[in-house]
Amino acid sequence: MKKAFKLALFAILGAVGVTTVHAASVNGIPIPQDRIDAQVKNELARAPQQKDTPELRKGITNGLISYEMLSQEATRLGLDKDTNVRMALDMARQEVLANALIADRVKNTKISEDALKKEYEAAKTSLGTKEYNVRHILVEKEADAKNIVAQLRKSPGDFDRIAKSQSNDAGSKANGGDLGWFPANNIPGTFVQPFADATMKLKKGDISEPVQSQFGWHIIKLQDIRDLKMPTLDEIRPQLTQRLQQQAVQSYVGELRSKAKIVE
Repeated sequence: MKKAFKLALFAILGAVGVTTVHAASVNGIPIPQDRIDAQVKNELARAPQQKDTPELRKGITNGLISYEMLSQEATRLGLDKDTNVRMALDMARQEVLANALIADRVKNTKISEDALKKEYEAAKTSLGTKEYNVRHILVEKEADAKNIVAQLRKSPGDFDRIAKSQSNDAGSKANGGDLGWFPANNIPGTFVQPFADATMKLKKGDISEPVQSQFGWHIIKLQDIRDLKMPTLDEIRPQLTQRLQQQAVQSYVGELRSKAKIVE
């Protein structure tokens, strides 16, 4: 939300009619060319479909001019001395520096091939060898759940129709209660415990008795089971690299925290 607000404000400011395309100044205060270049780079990274065009640079330059103009006026009015403004500026400075440090650590953290292979094998083990296709019907009252189970015992093929007409789960009812495919080993960590426990006890094609969770009463169907096809190491190399880099950063932050003199 904060980032979207900044982008929207930047677009509004950029629409003000200023003709300077490259480096500029406002009341004698220069806007460095490298600041414009940095904003262009950020915008192209945010929206890769864009091109580095004179029009893009003009809009970005106009935005920076407007920011400088407004900043000067705010300072003239003494708003930079306001307690809340000073606090926000301090927090912004901390955030920028913290993000710069983390980005630097990620950039300089080299992940070895052995570490990637070890992480890949750990991922394979954690996911297991099977995946489940799970469906459910969610209702508010136990009595309604029991009635639906009774109907399904007589006519299991009605699951899709009943889910579409009676389920309270807006995210799955249109698909006949289909929740998708999940690695079997991930089900306990994906669903709330009563739902996960009941699912793991089902065999292919089974329909559960009513299961209560904080969301209501579920009727669960284990639609299908199949062998889990694990992506190759090369296919998920970027994700594994990112995960290991994040772990390294978390370890670094923990190390800094252990050495810092913190009083709470």
